[in-house]
Amino acid sequence: NPIRDCQACDKCKRDGCHFTDDVCNAFIEKAKEADGYIFASPVYYAHPSGRILSLLDRAFYSSGSFFSYKPCASVAVARRGGTSTTFDVLNKYATISNMFIIGSSYWNNVFGARKGEAKMDNEGLQTMRNLANNMAYILKCMEKGKEQGVEKPEREHSEHLNFIR
Repeated sequence: NPIRDCQACDKCKRDGCHFTDDVCNAFIEKAKEADGYIFASPVYYAHPSGRILSLLDRAFYSSGSFFSYKPCASVAVARRGGTSTTFDVLNKYATISNMFIIGSSYWNNVFGARKGEAKMDNEGLQTMRNLANNMAYILKCMEKGKEQGVEKPEREHSEHLNFIR
């Protein structure tokens, strides 16, 4: 079944997402327990796939608190163009949710159009290895911090600006 788009109806904030495609609701259940995230998307038309955008829109809109103060990395895979846009769009979910973005030695991109071609992108693969090492390091640091009683930062509650007055 296709993943439905978020309609910002707010029903999810009372009863959970009312769409029955199960993908988003299952993802949210796993998100509650996850220590960190890597969001990845193929690039078909110069931006992330619609499926991942629908999933992340619904998950972050309905359950953004499950993602807060956790590390996140974004990865884009393309034949040629659109990786920077994809990387930027996926990172925006992290920046609006008090997440910690994990970087690497270059933008988290790998290039390849057909099965097996990404394995030939040596720089992209090196970037992914460095990303994995950085994510593992941060997760270990967070675990040690938790053991030492380091508290999460206190968050100010949002002031919502209304441009129409």
